[in-house]
Amino acid sequence: MTLFLEQLVNGISLGSLYALFGIGFGLVFATLGVLNVAHGAYASWAAILGYFSVDYFGVPFPAAVAIGVLGGGLIAVTVDQIGFQPLRGRKTGMLGALITSIAFLIILDSLAGMATNHQSWAFPSSSFPSGMVDLGLIRIPEMQIIIIVATLVCGGGIYALIQKTGIGAAMRAVGWNAEAAALSGVNPRIVILLTAFLAGATSGLAGVLGGAATSNISYMLGEGLLLKGFAAVVVGGFDDVRGTVIAGILLGICEVFVAQYLSTTYRDGFTYVLLLTFLVARPRGLFGSRDFMRA
Repeated sequence: MTLFLEQLVNGISLGSLYALFGIGFGLVFATLGVLNVAHGAYASWAAILGYFSVDYFGVPFPAAVAIGVLGGGLIAVTVDQIGFQPLRGRKTGMLGALITSIAFLIILDSLAGMATNHQSWAFPSSSFPSGMVDLGLIRIPEMQIIIIVATLVCGGGIYALIQKTGIGAAMRAVGWNAEAAALSGVNPRIVILLTAFLAGATSGLAGVLGGAATSNISYMLGEGLLLKGFAAVVVGGFDDVRGTVIAGILLGICEVFVAQYLSTTYRDGFTYVLLLTFLVARPRGLFGSRDFMRA
């Protein structure tokens, strides 16, 4: 029972990282119509910036997290304005944006590789919460609790922003039809900037927290999150933050149990099978709307 509970918590924590990353990934697709594969590089760069902040400037870990989040958001805005904004006026469609995002992924990964000298680093063990919390039969690392709480808070906050505020209504309007939204008084440019920043910031948070929890900060950090975050978005529904959070956590739990009770060989294969199954059988995901799929 103890092993089962420990692995369950490990799966929830891992899945929370996937969900946290996937929130921003799905937000960009639902609002801006961009399948942005460069999203993974934002997580890598946020973790690198957080590491530099701690190791070179001695800032406390919460400040390093804030720097990583801000860095991820600003990089996302920069990529959007340089790469995607010119395409919107030319009506190049999703394919043009996808090709552009691949180009930015290569550029950002190459720069991150140069910044890290293509090596893997780790936060100093004394710089982030590394203790254990006793919960009866099991002991849980503090970082796992932080990751789970951060995912629930961010997921709930962004869902409330989208569904309960005027800004969220503007984001939904732009996602449905930017031209019609502009005619109704919405400024699509501001909505786009805000969406890009939120997406990059959540990706950055996943990068910093994941890098600290796994003691693995490298230019490839975001690559591992990209497929799993995309799977969480597909399974949960592209336009539903709640679905992404639930699907990400379920995916993490399933991966951990597959690795524990079957074989680590099948761990990533399970993600591919689940992804393909939903793309074929239920492309709108568990909670995605039919209206969104028609759009």
